[in-house]
Amino acid sequence: MERISVFDIFKIGVGPSSSHTMGPWMAAKAFLEKIENQKVKSVHVKLYGSLAKTGKGHGTDIAVMLGLCGHHPTTIEVGKLDSYISEIYRTNSLLLNGQTNLPFKPLENIEFIFEKLPFHPNALTFVAQFANGRGMAETYYSIGGGFVIQEGSTAAEQQTIRLPYPIDKESDLLRYVIETGVGISQIVLKNELAWRPEADIRSGLLNTWNTMLACIYKGCHTNGELPGGLAVQRRAHDINKKLLEGIEYTTLNGWMKTISISGSSFANVTKWVSCFALAVNEENASFGRVVTAPTNGAAGVLPAVLMYYLCFCENKGDEDIVKFLLTAGEVGSLFKKGSTISAAMGGCQAEIGVSSAMAAAGLTECMGGTPRQALMAAEIAMEHHLGLTCDPVNGLVQIPCIERNTMGAMKAITASQIALSSDPGKAKVTLDSVIKTMWETAQDMNDKYKETSDGGLALNVSVLVPEC
Repeated sequence: MERISVFDIFKIGVGPSSSHTMGPWMAAKAFLEKIENQKVKSVHVKLYGSLAKTGKGHGTDIAVMLGLCGHHPTTIEVGKLDSYISEIYRTNSLLLNGQTNLPFKPLENIEFIFEKLPFHPNALTFVAQFANGRGMAETYYSIGGGFVIQEGSTAAEQQTIRLPYPIDKESDLLRYVIETGVGISQIVLKNELAWRPEADIRSGLLNTWNTMLACIYKGCHTNGELPGGLAVQRRAHDINKKLLEGIEYTTLNGWMKTISISGSSFANVTKWVSCFALAVNEENASFGRVVTAPTNGAAGVLPAVLMYYLCFCENKGDEDIVKFLLTAGEVGSLFKKGSTISAAMGGCQAEIGVSSAMAAAGLTECMGGTPRQALMAAEIAMEHHLGLTCDPVNGLVQIPCIERNTMGAMKAITASQIALSSDPGKAKVTLDSVIKTMWETAQDMNDKYKETSDGGLALNVSVLVPEC
């Protein structure tokens, strides 16, 4: 199987969707490399299946244009997105790879084709015509979590890395834990060393968390209406304001300290966890800077749980942040290898369910749980997300997606508490079995519940009625 780094699971980018925004964006970047040094006359983009059905709501057309212009989702100034796209529409042209002015009419050069290609529901084809009369067409598949593969290849074929502890299943991970006598995060760290030095791993993970934290903070301090036409109002801002009851602070750290001393009652903690998750996914819905965990649509679950741990539990700061992310990242990779992290392939169980399992495992490891307890927590979290559909209203990652992140976060905390109070040796369900079940459920699920907006709430909620 493919070898997946935690930095593949946690990608810093732009909302609202890892599979419908970041994936197509990176596919456009890959296509630029294919046509490098060619004199391009025109470029046409074909979006298939789920990318076509919910592409407008997810900003897929915006993503491919920004990618063709040479922008990268990790580094682009999110505040300039609207101006970049407005300029393309105004001039009917784009600056290909930031260098060549190319005629491009978005409404004509981007085609939405509802039929899906056989390999994966998220497919897109780039067609280039060159000045010498020749052309080139390349098809890519956005397979979830920002992962992209080109037609004719597999993710495993694109990697040649050799790990000291190759992990494809929970059973592999448990075997290494028993053999070495160390925790999950330490096994994962040893594997990560095959990609980069330890100092870079730790600084990279802390940067990942700081990006998540900045997203929470911004979401808690931004008011107004989300874009897209549903008139959904941001709620994290008002919840944050109400919970702090006029207490003033001037820095992010000051804000966190204020939260930490605001009280640890069940009601207070629950409200804060919900606030954190809402904040992230309101930012995600607004084309803000987020981190896939493992996707954009589920980006709020893991940050909310880690924020809960840092604010309300005794912790070791940076050391525990690294431990949490290493453990959670490995659980995410197990789901990607054994099932899917694409809602277009498996419904929302592949996003919120996986993110909840990741967060539950990370929290359990940091709370002093054994490796078996951490994996038990992941299993419990996913077991109670099995069959969750993806039915975004109007193709937007807003209803029910934003609130679902709060549910996933609370389930993760509950799963961790159950696992910490349990004997995994007496468990009836393993993580491997729940991953297998999730994949079978995904295959049986009707396509109208797989990020197509053809069923469920997407049909039964009027877009004219504000979210209640």
